[in-house]
Amino acid sequence: MDATPDRKRWGILALLFCSIAINLLDRQVLAVLAPTIRDELKLSNTQYSYVVTSFLVGLTLAQIPSGMLIDRAGPRLGLPILMVVWSIANGLHSIARTVTHLSAFRFLLGVGECGNYSAGVKVISQWFPARERALAGGIFNSGTVIGAFLAPYLIVKLSAVFGWRMAFVVPSLLGILWIAPWIYWYRDRHAAAAQSGSAAPIGPLLKLRQVWGAVMIRALAGPVVHFYWYWLPEYLKRERNFSMEMIGLYAGIPFLFAGLGNLTGGWFSGFLIAGGATVDRARKIAFGICGVICLISAAVPLAPGEISALTLICLATFALGASVANHIGLLTDLFSPPVLARLTGLTGMCEGIVNITVTLATGIVVDRFGYLPVFVAVGLMPAVAISGLFLLVRRVERVG
Repeated sequence: MDATPDRKRWGILALLFCSIAINLLDRQVLAVLAPTIRDELKLSNTQYSYVVTSFLVGLTLAQIPSGMLIDRAGPRLGLPILMVVWSIANGLHSIARTVTHLSAFRFLLGVGECGNYSAGVKVISQWFPARERALAGGIFNSGTVIGAFLAPYLIVKLSAVFGWRMAFVVPSLLGILWIAPWIYWYRDRHAAAAQSGSAAPIGPLLKLRQVWGAVMIRALAGPVVHFYWYWLPEYLKRERNFSMEMIGLYAGIPFLFAGLGNLTGGWFSGFLIAGGATVDRARKIAFGICGVICLISAAVPLAPGEISALTLICLATFALGASVANHIGLLTDLFSPPVLARLTGLTGMCEGIVNITVTLATGIVVDRFGYLPVFVAVGLMPAVAISGLFLLVRRVERVG
């Protein structure tokens, strides 16, 4: 890796960080304003779950097509195309009048947003060595946390001043503004561009257990992240009696801890590798610790007060963030750049299928039984997910 790319890659990573921060800010507008929108449109928990599920359907169906776009066109052009789609979709929420409108616009938002993660993973695989990829992935993915952290405060303020409809428009403009510096600054590396154009087949790789181990980890752990994104404001208002002002002040704190988890998890595995551990051993230690800590989610509804409940949620989201950083590192460890975006899209598609099921079930279970069984499930799912590393991946090394 020559000096110029070495200096430039951190600037590229900063732009990726901003892209996914905008992605999550746009995505979180509905979640933050859900209490207000639900009251105005008279939506039940089950109906709200239908709206969220529409987003997940779009997110799921477009994963592999978006990965193909990124692999073929390269991140320089592919990512801005996706940014335009999701920015327009988010802005359209401002004209929604019915559940059908909200569901249609959420579907389009999912179609646009799903490729951001695949593009970021592909760029990291091209520009960073193995020992730095989990850290780079953690920095990149911590943008989701910053977006989710800032969203409650910014969106509540915008809604209070301009109304909830304009709160969808303003964040959408940020995505359009991001495109200019990305096109100006980023260039696909020559070798990477050649690899992208080759469109290596992924069919033979689908027979490998390592592929399905990576899928299992994301498919079972990812929906837990989504649960906190979409249901935390609702939980705090309905079960913990938070006002919208309190949601604006406190609902972002768990996502700040998730960001710290992104950075800590990425740093920790890199620290182990620098100390002489193999990539295989470093990833397994990091994932194992994360799975144990995530179990704490099951105790959230039993916590006696607001502070203790938020503390437990913060610990859980910290561990989730650390596991996401290491999953990005794992993907780049296992798969080469020509197929990476499509295989990342495959993991996202399978996550989406589970996500749809979990989201629909969440609305129904909360309406009938409350939040306790839901939190028990989200405590167990990451631990089960990480078993895929030991049972299917087994040894972390390049397989395709």
